[in-house]
Amino acid sequence: MTLTLNEARDLLLARKAELTELTEISENDRATVTLDQQSVGRLSRMDAMQRQAMAQANNRQRARELQRIDGALQRIKEDEYGYCLECGEDIPEARLRVDPAAPYCVSCAKLFG
Repeated sequence: MTLTLNEARDLLLARKAELTELTEISENDRATVTLDQQSVGRLSRMDAMQRQAMAQANNRQRARELQRIDGALQRIKEDEYGYCLECGEDIPEARLRVDPAAPYCVSCAKLFG
């Protein structure tokens, strides 16, 4: 079965919506940790700071994935979707089904991905 551009666009837009929702949900976890020693013990503050750092790292990862998705959506508009950005060869359909935002074929992904 061939992955159509409409199917790819739908997969990309669904993933983009999911990432955007996760970003909104985790907004409180990324906020500055209040260091009120009266209400929170030292270990609780350290735990809160660790949770904040993890939430910020997850947010950066989501932002990178959103950039990849936007790039793939742009390649769909420009009729360049499904071709490796490095070598220009077709990206295998199985790879695009797993990761519709994949910008490289398997060989180039090992080198540049």
